[in-house]
Amino acid sequence: MAKTARLASIDAVRGAVMIIMALDHVRDFIHRGAMSFSPTDLSQTTPVLFFTRWITHFCAPVFMFTAGMGAFLWWRNGRTRGQLSTFLLTRGFWLIVLELTVMQIAYDFGFSKSNPILLVVLWALGACMVVLAALVWLPESVLAIVSVGMIALHNLGDGVTSRLWISLHQSGAIVIGGMTVVSAYPLIPWIGVMALGFCFGRLYTIDAGRRERILLTTGTAMIAAFLVLRWMNVYGDPVRWSAQKLPALSFLNCTKYPPSLDFLLMTLGPAMFALVWFERHPPAFPNPLIVFGRVPLFYFVLHFFAAHLIAAALALLRYGSPAWSFIFHPIPSMGGPRDLFPSGFGYDLWVAYAVWISIVVGLYPLCRRFAMLKASRRDWWLSYL
Repeated sequence: MAKTARLASIDAVRGAVMIIMALDHVRDFIHRGAMSFSPTDLSQTTPVLFFTRWITHFCAPVFMFTAGMGAFLWWRNGRTRGQLSTFLLTRGFWLIVLELTVMQIAYDFGFSKSNPILLVVLWALGACMVVLAALVWLPESVLAIVSVGMIALHNLGDGVTSRLWISLHQSGAIVIGGMTVVSAYPLIPWIGVMALGFCFGRLYTIDAGRRERILLTTGTAMIAAFLVLRWMNVYGDPVRWSAQKLPALSFLNCTKYPPSLDFLLMTLGPAMFALVWFERHPPAFPNPLIVFGRVPLFYFVLHFFAAHLIAAALALLRYGSPAWSFIFHPIPSMGGPRDLFPSGFGYDLWVAYAVWISIVVGLYPLCRRFAMLKASRRDWWLSYL
């Protein structure tokens, strides 16, 4: 029971962020406002729209962190460090290949040099795993120091203009061979987040009481540090908050690209409490949190295709045959040409919520069957899905 609850807590937290994550991606495809402005733009947003985006900020940090924990537990399940390094290297490259092939189809419904190549979630996960494949050879104490240092100190380099540093620490677009490549997830400090998760995986080899105390203490310290640093408004985020307009939203509006220290403290702190909560109250299969948490890549790929297909179907219903001229292009919120799409393209926010719920409910049976397949078989290739 102890081992089951311990691992179910990680699956449940991961499953929760996978469900929440889909809301943001569906909003990108469906919501009218996503085509023209950021939901965290305080000059145009509303509280409901802001928090629709803000709640999804927990997804990337928690998923990166739990991916590191998963790597540690995979290693401790009878594998050598060499096997771990090889697995991280090959799985990392596999995720990058998926990003450059399957996911580009999901984003664009085709390949065209005129469409931007988006390097987003799978790219970041894969690249971080490739780096972690080398970092796992460090002593865990050294790796912990490196991880914390990268997370805590990277904002000191916000003003550095070195080309190499910018390529690792800033999102943006570059042109390669006539194609625009958009990197939304700079690797620093995401590498540190995954590596820190790997170090925290060690907690799941000790007794539950001690693990719980460490997680609760760490979570409390992170949340307190966020509140203090953000209030001081001196270090921790390149964008200062303002008390002049929507101060509560401004206070919470931390930078994600790259994730600032404040952003990571704000999101990873509560995640520590969630891990404890789900270990005390472990959901059991086939709870949706466990199902989606056990097959995150399978779910991730399918939900993008589902969101884009529904967006295309809604466009055909609304615009008729003229929709064929633009539905095979990336939508404006995904880097597509705004002038190709009708004015006012998109739908009210409640439609995005309805589509999100329908996708999560619709994908549950498929994900449940795949989770059962993974549980019943030990084929090596299943580890890559």
